[in-house]
Amino acid sequence: MQYHVVVERLCGCAKRKEMPQIKTFDDQENAHRVARAWAQELNETFCGNHEFDVVAVDDNFVITVGEGSY
Repeated sequence: MQYHVVVERLCGCAKRKEMPQIKTFDDQENAHRVARAWAQELNETFCGNHEFDVVAVDDNFVITVGEGSY
C-alpha cells in the first residue's frame, strides 16, 4: 500500500521554489514523519504569511495551509 503526503494548496513561495505537491511512501509511519518534518521546514523557511500543519486524512497526510504566521 502507498501513503501520500499532500500539500493542500501551493502558496506563492512553494510555486517559486517549484516544490512538489505530493510525495509518496510505502510506509505510513515514514510518511507521517516526513509530513511533520516538511511542515516544520515550510514554517521555518517560507515568508511567514502562512502557517503549515499536518492533518491525517484516511491513510494519508495533508499539509494544511492556513493564513497567518507560524
